[in-house]
Formats: sequence, structure tokens, C-alpha cells
Amino acid sequence: MSQTADMSILALIFAASPLVQFIMLLLLLASIWSWSIIFSKLYDFRTYRAAALNFEERFSIGADLNNLYKSIQSEETKPFGMERIFATGFREFVRLKNLNLDRNSVLDGTNRAMRVVMNRETDKLETWLPFLATVGSTSPYIGLFGTVWGIMNSFRALGQASNATLAMVAPGISEALIATAMGLFAAIPGVIFYNRFATETERLVNKYETFAEEFSTILQHQSLGSTNAS
Repeated sequence: MSQTADMSILALIFAASPLVQFIMLLLLLASIWSWSIIFSKLYDFRTYRAAALNFEERFSIGADLNNLYKSIQSEETKPFGMERIFATGFREFVRLKNLNLDRNSVLDGTNRAMRVVMNRETDKLETWLPFLATVGSTSPYIGLFGTVWGIMNSFRALGQASNATLAMVAPGISEALIATAMGLFAAIPGVIFYNRFATETERLVNKYETFAEEFSTILQHQSLGSTNAS
């Protein structure tokens, strides 16, 4: 019974060398941080997708741009994503138009303003994705380093023993392999969700770019009537 307790995962972890324990702790923290990012990003992307679909419906029904802008400004939540691109573009269009600039200058300024907002929204979507990529690519090697170090210690102790048996090195090898397992446990979700979030980001950015082009075309045909943003 005691032998079973000694070979339990917790016992092996506590019996590991300080360096291997540090590597295990590092991988554990990386895994916890990765999962917190994953859950946060899952919520963020669901929110951004729903907001984009909702705004596309409101925009496609042919509502007056000025009324649509006012309705967005009157909402309690701050506009983000496609709504923010529209609100910024429309506000800049009206501002430049009131300056009596030529048509090309107005449209160029509007497109630049939308591009700046689009880049900022893209940065929000990509936040923490490099961390997931780093965890996914480096965790197996960090865990492997802990494994190699633990196995080296086990065989060094085996070489110094007069009566070498498998029971002497089994605990050391087992605790070393735990580091590899923890490295894979941290890396696999990081790789999977990084690829998923990168794909989601690309899809949303494509939606934003398509909308910005469509909106710019509408503004090109915008009449010279009154379109005052407030």
C-alpha cells in the first residue's frame, strides 16, 4: 500500500528535484493562464459575431444613416466592432463634409478614419493570441527539458548505487515523465484554440473590410442633403 502511495502523482511531484518542480509549476501556471484566456476569448468572439450580425441586419434594411448613427450613439453600451467602424466613418464623413472639402478629400478622410478603427478592433481580437501560440509551441520543449533532467538524475543515482534495480529508477523516471505530460497538457489546448481564434479573427476582419467598402460606396452616392451627426 505504501508503495502505491509513493508512486502516486502528487507524491512523485513532491519528490521531484527543485528544478523539475519549478518546471512543473511553470507549466501549470501557463496552462491555467491559457484556459482563462481561452474562456475569455470564446465569450469575446461570440459577442463580436452576434454584434456584427445584428448590425448587418440593421444596416441592410435601408435605414437612414443619420437615424442609425443616432440610435447607436443613444445606446448604453459603447459601440464596438462593425458599429464602431460605421459610427466613426459617418461622424468623420459629416465633419469633413461640413468643412466644404472636395468630394475626394471627404471620402479619403472617411476611409482613413474607418481604417484606423478597423486596425484597433483587429488588435482587440488578436489580444493574447501570441501568448497562446507561445504556450503551444514551447510547452512541450519545456516539459521535455524537465523530463531529461529528471532522467539524468535517476541514472546518476543508479550509477552510484551498488545494487541497481528498476525500483530505484522507476520513481525518478515517472516524475520526469509527468513534466512531459504537463507540457503536452498546456500545449495542445493552446495550439487548438490559437488556430480557432486566428480563423475567427480573419473572418471578422474580412466582414469589417467588406462592410467598410460597402459603406464607402454608399457615401460616394450620398446626396448633398443634410446629414448632420450629433
